[in-house]
Amino acid sequence: MKNNKKNEPILTLSELYGPNIIYTARPSYEYNPWLSIEEHQSNLSTGRELIIAGQMPVIVHEASVTEKLTSLFNTVGITFPTNILKFKNRQTYEDLIRQLAHTDNKKIYFQYIHNPEVVEDEYYALNKDIFTALNNKSRLAEWTDGKYLPKREVVSVDDFEVAISKWDFPFVLKPGDDSPTAGGYGVMICYNNEDLSKAKKQIFKTNNITDTIIIEQKIEEKYNFSVQYAYSQEKGVVYLGATEQLTDPYGYYKGNHNAQNVPLKVIQAGKEIMEIGAQKGYFGIAGFDLLVDKDDNIYAIDLNFRQNGSTSMLLLEPLLTEGYHKFYNYISNNNNERFFSTILKYVQKGVLFPLAYYDGDWFNNEKVKSRFCGIWHGNNVDYIESMESQFLKEIEAN
Repeated sequence: MKNNKKNEPILTLSELYGPNIIYTARPSYEYNPWLSIEEHQSNLSTGRELIIAGQMPVIVHEASVTEKLTSLFNTVGITFPTNILKFKNRQTYEDLIRQLAHTDNKKIYFQYIHNPEVVEDEYYALNKDIFTALNNKSRLAEWTDGKYLPKREVVSVDDFEVAISKWDFPFVLKPGDDSPTAGGYGVMICYNNEDLSKAKKQIFKTNNITDTIIIEQKIEEKYNFSVQYAYSQEKGVVYLGATEQLTDPYGYYKGNHNAQNVPLKVIQAGKEIMEIGAQKGYFGIAGFDLLVDKDDNIYAIDLNFRQNGSTSMLLLEPLLTEGYHKFYNYISNNNNERFFSTILKYVQKGVLFPLAYYDGDWFNNEKVKSRFCGIWHGNNVDYIESMESQFLKEIEAN
């Protein structure tokens, strides 16, 4: 660990929202074709912000707060949080939200919108209409003041075939509705006719979900930054830092690592967008995907007015070894006991910082693979890559 003046996050959620607002990171249990995160991965995400929550109560699945997480936190000197509201399944999750709203009269800060049948709009800590509008990809031009835009076109599903025939490969297709996306799901990169054919099947399979499709220029990026900010009336706009996103050629998420020497004009571009969001009524943490091409042009391709996977990595920077940091998720290869012991081993080595652990052994009547998300941290990228490679061999061994 590096020796810092303070051994605590740069900022906590309770500093932004106060201790009386409840936080839930879980996507709604309702079906969303653009958010292909299965149940256990969604449950893992409920524990991801525990360390940075401060005094803010957090709704967490019981399998994400077992003694295994306590052991991991103890290893890195983190006091186990007490501000936890637990649930077991969809019924207990939705019942808990209704109780908090209707009985306790609490406001809830949602990471993803929920159906009004779960909770009425008035119990959103952040106005639901503002939250929905700012995360609607078809309205990107409004939130960037018409700047930083790749060539793009928003068309109705009925007009899609005609519109797409006028575009040359490569291009990107995105849903133009209010449904959230994450991890690259719902973003369809097309390099050829085979990719386009697959995208069409998904689009027309879900045309009862969205009425519009976004066709967007595929930017050949030199850098893929996620620049992150916080806003509250007391603090104003605060730049939290930036990460570089790791994705495969089709845009699927492979983690984030800390970004060094981020161009000032990229930071400024993100700040302008955050200020527009704040003017519209947004408060909290947001991360914007800004690409830089070979000519140093900046393109805003996705605005996430919500916390991101790598938000904790930025806020916990004072607790990490100075140098190279990487955030990612891992899934057990069926052997949950070996998975946990290997994670603990690397946490004890001081190269892996735990954020969340989803204990598959919590389930008594079904076999569930355990899951983990954390931050690799060390003096340089070569050392961490060697540590991660060794770690993967150990957890994937038969």
